[in-house]
Amino acid sequence: MRPERQALLAAVVGVSPSIADEAVRTDEEAGFPQESFAHLRHIGALRATLPESLGGLGFGYGSDGAVDLLKLFQELGEASLAVARLYEAHVNALQLICRYGTRGLQIRCAEDATAGELFALWVTDPQDGAAVLRSCSGGWRLQGGKAFCSGAGVATRALITAATEHGTQMLVISLEPGTRVQPNTIKLSGMRAAITGSVDLAGMQVAEGALLGAVGDYLREPVFSAGAWRGSAGALGGLTALIKLHRAEICKRQRGADPHQQARFGKMVMAHETARLWLTQAALRACLEDESDAAIVAYVNLARLAVEDACLQAMRLTQRGLGLGAFILGHPAERICRDLATYLRQPAPDETLTDAARHYFHANLPGAD
Repeated sequence: MRPERQALLAAVVGVSPSIADEAVRTDEEAGFPQESFAHLRHIGALRATLPESLGGLGFGYGSDGAVDLLKLFQELGEASLAVARLYEAHVNALQLICRYGTRGLQIRCAEDATAGELFALWVTDPQDGAAVLRSCSGGWRLQGGKAFCSGAGVATRALITAATEHGTQMLVISLEPGTRVQPNTIKLSGMRAAITGSVDLAGMQVAEGALLGAVGDYLREPVFSAGAWRGSAGALGGLTALIKLHRAEICKRQRGADPHQQARFGKMVMAHETARLWLTQAALRACLEDESDAAIVAYVNLARLAVEDACLQAMRLTQRGLGLGAFILGHPAERICRDLATYLRQPAPDETLTDAARHYFHANLPGAD
């Protein structure tokens, strides 16, 4: 591990207790984790995933960078799933900008991230009033808005998608804190500190230089699907937190010698290690891109589902092992399970599974090359 990345990971470990403490308060208040992101800004985490050529530390680039980024997401997810979710969107946006953006856009966004600006990724359209990009004198103008926007009202930069007459176009916009947020009718039970809401983009002027890549690039594989490993890495951190909490609670109750509790805990440890092994390989395959697009996508999709299965199994076993205590509002297990259940709701899980299975019906099994 490079010394600079090792130092950054050590700094994240150092601020993790504060992030975990704030996670309790922000869940109760459904408020943004301001202190946590102040810590991340201070230690340089918002620029860490930029390539070194743009002033970053190269997290997510090359085999070592892939493993280091996995560790970073695990640490954040263990401390706070909401922080991991918001940070993952920041990383996703920057990686897309570095992949598809012009040099000028890359430099500008890298400078913003280094200065502490938080990037969001808003790609979900509401049922009515989807984002549309229309040409006008001097550039472009947006109509409509976006839904399920994590960090709404706080993120000052956002990578969004908008419809054009030729297809879907990515672009990067700047926002003032607290602006363009619509009254929130969405009340999620978990991930409350991610402050997911709707954003009104109507009338926003967009300069030509803000357009990112070509029409259709957002859905281009393998990046579109393979990037799911980062979100799963955050979930793996949440799973780690749940297992550690389960163990501490059982030991506190002096039930560690009970064979039924031992069996439950053993299953949780197995599930965690299975998920970790899948995800380590998924991170490497997604970051190195040294296989076919179809092979990368199929493997990452199965890894994503392996992590989901491990988390769901651990949640069930914790709730069974701790009993009603795991359902009491304010109990850490109740909050983590609620956040995990919400965090894991990613699009099209059934299609993801069948598509990956279809690939392996006609390809070598993982590890059998």
